[in-house]
Amino acid sequence: MDKVALVVGARGVIGTNLVEHLASLGDWRVIGLSRRGGTDVPGRVRHVAVDLLDPDDTRAKLAGLSEVTHVFYVAYQDRPTWAELVPPNLAMLVNVVDAIEPVARGLRHASLMQGYKVYGAHLGPFKTPAREDDPPHLPPEFNVDQQQFLEQRQQGKTWTWSALRPSVVGGVALGNPMNLAVAIAVYASISKELGVPLRFPGKPGAYGALLELTDAGLLAKATVWAATAPAAANQAFNITNGDLFRWNELWPKLAGWFGLDVAPPLRMSLQDVMADKEPLWKEMQATHGLAETSYAEVSSWPFADFVFGWDYDFFADSSKSRRAGFHEYVATDQMFFGIFAELRRRRVIP
Repeated sequence: MDKVALVVGARGVIGTNLVEHLASLGDWRVIGLSRRGGTDVPGRVRHVAVDLLDPDDTRAKLAGLSEVTHVFYVAYQDRPTWAELVPPNLAMLVNVVDAIEPVARGLRHASLMQGYKVYGAHLGPFKTPAREDDPPHLPPEFNVDQQQFLEQRQQGKTWTWSALRPSVVGGVALGNPMNLAVAIAVYASISKELGVPLRFPGKPGAYGALLELTDAGLLAKATVWAATAPAAANQAFNITNGDLFRWNELWPKLAGWFGLDVAPPLRMSLQDVMADKEPLWKEMQATHGLAETSYAEVSSWPFADFVFGWDYDFFADSSKSRRAGFHEYVATDQMFFGIFAELRRRRVIP
C-alpha cells in the first residue's frame, strides 16, 4: 500500500466516513488526526491525538509521519461569529501543512473540505445554482482564506490540491455540532414519545425553498476521486447528492419513517424547545433500552435551526465534477432513511 492518507479531523461526520471509505479500499493506510484520538485498526487505521491550534504539538505529533502521501483536511473549529472563525480555522490548516510538508517527501496531494460559505450561502439569498467560478464575496470567510493559502503554498511544488464543496452533509457520527440528520432523528423520536405530530419548525418560507444535501459516503468517494484523478488537480468541485427537494415534500416522508403524522409547520427554535428534554431523553434510554448516548452528543439544535431558517433556494451546480469524471449519486430521502436505520441499529434512537 503506497498511498498513505492523513485525515485531519477524523472524528467528525465527514472525517469518520472518509476514514471508513479509505480503509475499505484496500490500497490505503490511514492516519487520523483529532483532538480525542481514536481506536486503531491494526494494519489499516492509526489515530493520533493532537491539538492543531498548537504549532509545537502539531509538529511533534506529525514529525514521524514521513510516509504520508495525501493530506485530507476536514477539520473545523466553531466560533460565535463569522470573523472569529477565520484565525483558528486558518491556523490549523497552516500548522498541518507546515508540519507535514518538510517530513513527507512523497506528498502528492492536499485536499481541502469547504462548503457553500464560499458562495455566501450562510449570509442570505445567494445566486443559484452556485458555480465554482462565481465571484467572491466580501470577507471574512475562512474557506476562501484556506484555499488561497493552499494555492500559494502549492506554487512550484510537485504536489497538487483540490477543494470539495458539499452542501449540508448527512452522516451518522455523533457529538458533531453540525449534524442535521441526527437532530431530525432525535426531534422525531422525542415527538413520538410525547405523542405529538412532527411539525416542521423552520421559517414559513423555508418549507417551500428548493434545497439539496450531500451524503457523507458519497462525499468520501468524491474526496478520494478528486485527490487521485489527474483531471481534478488544482481545482474546486461542488459535490451534492444530485437531486433537489423541498421540505414540504420530504418532511412527510421523514415523519412516515418514524410512524408519525405531520401537522402544519410551526415556527419554533429547537434550541429553545429542546433545552429541557434531557431528562426525557434519559427516560427514553431506560424505557427503550438505548445506548447511553449523552444528550449533548445528539443535540445539534443551533445548526438545525440555522438550516431550517433558510427561506431561500440553496443549491449548486455539480456538473463540473461529472464532466471531470465523478458520476456518483444518492437519493436524499434514501440517505435519511439509511442514517435513521443506522442510528436505530446502534440503539441511539428507539
